Amino acid sequence: MFNTDEGRSCPWFPAGFLKRSGGGIMNDLFDLTGKTALITGGSRGLGRAISEALASAGADVMIASRKLASCEKAAAEIEAATGRRALPYGCHVGEWDQLDGLVDAAYQQFGRLDILVNNAGMSPLYDRLTDISEALYDKVLDVNLKGPFRLTALVGSRMAEGRGGSIINISSVASIRPRPDIIPYSAAKAGLNAITVGFAHAYGPKVRVNCIMCGPFLTDISKAWDMEAFKARAEAFALRRGGEPEEIVGAALYFASAASSFCTGTVLQLDGGTP
Repeated sequence: MFNTDEGRSCPWFPAGFLKRSGGGIMNDLFDLTGKTALITGGSRGLGRAISEALASAGADVMIASRKLASCEKAAAEIEAATGRRALPYGCHVGEWDQLDGLVDAAYQQFGRLDILVNNAGMSPLYDRLTDISEALYDKVLDVNLKGPFRLTALVGSRMAEGRGGSIINISSVASIRPRPDIIPYSAAKAGLNAITVGFAHAYGPKVRVNCIMCGPFLTDISKAWDMEAFKARAEAFALRRGGEPEEIVGAALYFASAASSFCTGTVLQLDGGTP
């Protein structure tokens, strides 16, 4: 039933799974030993937490973001903590012509990619909707939607031709609950939800494409929030608080590993019960 011989449809599922008992089953399901991963926006916040988690589970990682120095620092710390290869790469995900170079660099270093995490995002502030320029609107869509689309196309096509893999998009509950102050961001993330399903069908059965739709997480970006106002708003959340960065790790490991071998085209809501 769970045959994992070469050429079968489920190359990620651990051999002999049903014959094992105890902690070995769980360890095998989430084990990423020998896997390789590319994480955009991986030097801080949720991306940093995901990068650390994938490396801790055994994967070699490439961390990409606009600021190379931040990537270098994060990569050095992750490599020292986990013993896995952690490579930095400076790249603006919103710049279409930089993405081929990013993917080529990952394949040159690792020989293949098993996991892609489209985490990079941005949501600039504006006073009024009429203050939004075309350039600002385009920038929001470039980083949050166009870049992930291009990376998924580039990496997913190679995965489909090779051993397969897992692609994880990081979206937001703003995609289904847009507020006036984040309409362009909400539109971009709604698009990200949509392409998750589309790419799952385009590159299946060997490539799985899933999405984590996040609620408010207390990353470095949250330092700019009016925390008193946020705490008041959080009273309406089921868990009465924002998420900590490490609380995305379980969902990311699930989608990256054999634990989700029959899951694709899924948008997982991870928001602490945000209404």
